[in-house]
Order: sequence, then structure tokens, then C-alpha cells
Amino acid sequence: MKKLLSLALAAVMLLALLTACGGGNNGPANSGEPNTNTDQTEFNIISGISALSGGYDDNPVLNAMMENAGIKINWETMSDSLGEQVNIRLTGGELPDAVQAVGWSNYDLGRYGRGGTFIDLTPYVTDASIMPNLSAILEKYPQIKAAITQDDGKIYGLPAAEMMGTGATGAADDYSIHSIQQFSMINKAWLDDLGLAVPETVEELRTALQAFKDNDMAHKMYGADAGSTIPMSFGFDQWCWGQNIFYAPFGLTNWSDVCADLRLTKDKEVVFDCVSDGYREAITYYHDWYADGLIDIEVFSQDDKQYLAKCAQGYVGVATWWEINELMADHAADYVYLPPLKGPDGTCTVTIKSAGSAVNSGMLSITKACESPANLLKFYDQWYTGENVMQLQYGPIGVYFHEEKDAQGMYVSITDEEAREKFGKSAGELKAASEVQGPKLILSEYYTNVFHMEERALQRLDDLQNFWFKYVDDFTFYPVDCVFTQSELDDLDLYRPDFENHVKEQEALWFRDGGPSDAEWEAYKQDLIDTYGMNQILEVYKNAYDRYAAAE
Repeated sequence: MKKLLSLALAAVMLLALLTACGGGNNGPANSGEPNTNTDQTEFNIISGISALSGGYDDNPVLNAMMENAGIKINWETMSDSLGEQVNIRLTGGELPDAVQAVGWSNYDLGRYGRGGTFIDLTPYVTDASIMPNLSAILEKYPQIKAAITQDDGKIYGLPAAEMMGTGATGAADDYSIHSIQQFSMINKAWLDDLGLAVPETVEELRTALQAFKDNDMAHKMYGADAGSTIPMSFGFDQWCWGQNIFYAPFGLTNWSDVCADLRLTKDKEVVFDCVSDGYREAITYYHDWYADGLIDIEVFSQDDKQYLAKCAQGYVGVATWWEINELMADHAADYVYLPPLKGPDGTCTVTIKSAGSAVNSGMLSITKACESPANLLKFYDQWYTGENVMQLQYGPIGVYFHEEKDAQGMYVSITDEEAREKFGKSAGELKAASEVQGPKLILSEYYTNVFHMEERALQRLDDLQNFWFKYVDDFTFYPVDCVFTQSELDDLDLYRPDFENHVKEQEALWFRDGGPSDAEWEAYKQDLIDTYGMNQILEVYKNAYDRYAAAE
């Protein structure tokens, strides 16, 4: 709380200073005055969407809110390559009225905001006639406003957070449900049939994967086509279904919530894992698995829909996802969590990521193409009530939640058994099909006065606390809400995109083709310094963290 109050005071003072000096204006779009035009009532919005969702056009919650606001939204949704596609559109000048659920970082928001592509939302979010729900929240929780305010005193995106943590299970320390984003899992029924135990080391896992392949377990156990068994699958460098948890045996789990491969060590040193010896060792080690057919050949190309389909059909022995039931569908009972494994030298390092309950403003931004921002923001203000955000996060009342409240006046979610009986889906699948991605601010108080936390969320929090956290010996993480100066943003804008792309491409190349040799490794590290600005990037993140830490 001390940090939150300090950040709030710092942001308020900075905003007052910039307002008094008249600095930071970017023309009419970011002049500090609200746009009073109310002619536009039809808007084009690009949004992220769940891979299991059928789209937003027929969503009853969204449609009711549009009717209340007197507007119409034309949705353009995508679940794959959203950030890349939106960046192409924005830099090419093909601007929608708003972009939703991209998950912009403070770096991205500052870049597009100062450049005039995103408008300053400050005069709207603080106006009770336009956004009464949100303005009341920001007044009650000044730390939320501080967290979404850039260092130029402007707000380029609406606040979003899911304040769901392990404290809900009675734990003394409250860590976000997103702290470890990938849960690895293995088909124990296959292991039992082969007389194998759940692996504890990478070598034991390799033995199991080879046995899965040699015995064609999907064919043997589930009657799948001969040769259809995929011992292990994931999506290369993807969020909850990536390979990062399998790097733990080599000293790292390189989550990418702030900047790809960036990590804050226990000694508060900002480092890049992509130049560590453990990173090189992991890539070299797993290449052999890929070459031997133990890892899905499509890990570099498949999208989440293809991945979900493979797992639901029982083809995959080892995978990563948010939870078992949602991924493995009818075969879920055959799977158990595969713990982080020990490496060849006994290493097992699991770190936690910072995203989750931290407040961010990267889920909804309005572009300068929007002629009537106030009309659109009256629609989004409805997202900031407990009952509405509950339905946007999980599903409508009457679908995901029972229509009748309990004795405490709280909504109760559907059980997994009820979901399968009524809709032919697990509760997780039903949520994924119903959820609307975007600026959802789920306050912790909603779990005590609006709706009960879903059973599967409570289970995941319990799994984090009592299973996954056993493998975490350092809970340090780089904070997602650090802010950057204009000069720092310029440096990140110059170096970071090419740096991240080069690292990702090189990682995939080595993972697929093998390597690197000693000479290649040294040349790669030097090239990151000389050509891709690694030292400049590290300096920016170090300085931003130092300012953040000074507010404690």
C-alpha cells in the first residue's frame, strides 16, 4: 500500500505540473480537452478474442450495453497474431476507432500516445457525465489512476486488472492467479500402461516421450489413427501454451510480460535470459528431442485452435495450458500436472511473472480516427460495474451464472458438471466461448459483494499455492507498471522491436536446426550489443525500475 500511495501522489503531482506548464500537447487529439462531437454512433473496433469464441456480434451483454449507449460497433476480431496485425494497421495509417484486448505495454501506449495515434483519455475518464462508473472507481482508488497515467501526465488506455490472488485461498501472501502462466501436464494413463512413473527429471521425461512415440499411445489407448501420437506439443513462445516452463531445468523460465526474456534477479539486477548459458543449453538440449520426433513438428506454425483440437482428440502426451480440463476435454481425467523438472545438473528454477493483478491500461485505446470518443466511452463505462464485468469475464447470467442469487445476494457460477449437462462443454470451455476480452477491471471486492469466485479459479489458486510455488525459490519480478520518459521511449522504439524479433527468430532457428556452436554463440551475443542495442535497452529498464523502487 505504501508503494501504491507513493505512486498515486507522484502521478498526481506530475499531472498537475504538466497541466500548469501546458506541456506535452499533441494537437487536438491530445489537447487536454474532451471532444464534444457526438455525431458518430457507429464505430469500428479491432479486438482480441478467445480461440473458442464464436464472435462478439451476437453477445447479449455487449448488445445490451450498445443499446443503452445508443451506438453500434462493427467488431473485427482475431485470436492469433493480434498485436502484430494491429501494429501493421496502425503504422500503415489504417486506423479503426479503437483497439481492444491487444495488451499494450506502457512502452507501446507511450509510443502511440505521444505520436498522436491514441488520444488522451484523461478528460473523459474523470468526467462523471461521460464515465460515472469509472470516475467513481478512480476517485475511490487513486492508485489505479496512478498506475495508468504515463509520465507525460496523460492516460492512453482504460484500466484493466483481475484482482484475483492466492489470498482468496487463505494464504498469507497474495500472488496473482497469473503468477505462473503455463501449467504443464502429462497423460498418466499412458504412463501407467507403460509402467512408468510421473517424470521428475528431463531425462525421465525424454524416456516417457520416447515410449509414447514407440508404442503409438494415442492409437493404442484412444483408437486414434495409427501414427497419430504426438509425444509433446506446445506453441513456440506463446503465452499459456508455450515452452518456457520446460526451460526451468536449465535455470530460467523466461516469461515475456514486460520485455521478452527480461528478468529482475533476486539481487535487483536487470538481465536478459537470452544471453545466459542456461538458455543456450536448453535450446541445444531440446533440439535433439525435436529432431527425434518427440516434439510436435508444428510447434512453430500451429495456432491455438489447431493446438486445442489436437489435445482434445487425445493425440498429445505432454502439453501446456491454463488448466487440464479446458485443454484435454473428454480425456482430462487421464492427465496430471507435470511438475517443473530437474535438469542434468539438478537445476530447477521457476520464476513468477508480474502481469495479472497489477493494473494496466493496455486493453482499450481510442485512436485519432474516432470522431465522437464520448459516445464510445459511455459504452465502455458500463464495463465498470461488478455485474457487467462479471458477465464479460465469464459469461451471461443464465448461461455461466445462475439467475437466482444465493442467500448472501451473490451470483453463483455454473459447475463443471452442470455445464457439461446443459451445454455439452466443461465450465472452462463455456467461459472461453462466452468471455469478452478487453478493459475489465475486476476489483477484489466483487468477490465478496457481487459474485463468488468460480470453483476452477479457486482450484488454480490452490494449485499455485500448494503445488507450483513449491518450485519457486525467488518471488522477485520486474513490475509491469513501470513508466518511461520520452527519451527512454525513443530508445525502446529504436531498439526493442528488432532486438526481440532477432532473439525470437534465432531461438526458433537453433531449436529447430541445432546449435549454436561456440563461435555462433559469441557472435550472437556481440551482435545483440553492437547491432540490436541490448545494453541501451537494459539501461532503460534499469532506470525505470530504480525510479519505481524509489517510490516504495
